[in-house]
Amino acid sequence: MAKRRVGPLRGRARVALALAGFLAVTTSVVWRRSVGTAHARRLDELVSRHAALLAQRAELESEVQRLSSRVQLTPVVERLGMRVPRPDQVIDLPRPDGPGPGGR
Repeated sequence: MAKRRVGPLRGRARVALALAGFLAVTTSVVWRRSVGTAHARRLDELVSRHAALLAQRAELESEVQRLSSRVQLTPVVERLGMRVPRPDQVIDLPRPDGPGPGGR
């Protein structure tokens, strides 16, 4: 029997190694793309939610402005028996450090 010579990779071994490498690379590319698509989908959801929250905030600020107008407050003030104070009855208090809640 003749001895087989053990040396550099030959035919089938090279093909198998190349296919294994190709499989590893394509698997990692597919995985990276699926993770990227999931992140993009989540980002789109967050951007959409952010826009909805900004719209809701604008709506609420508008509602606060409307409800704090003199036209809206006059009936409540009259019902409670309140009156407009004289200028000498008004005391302006200094604000604490920085703007209060909701201030910018």
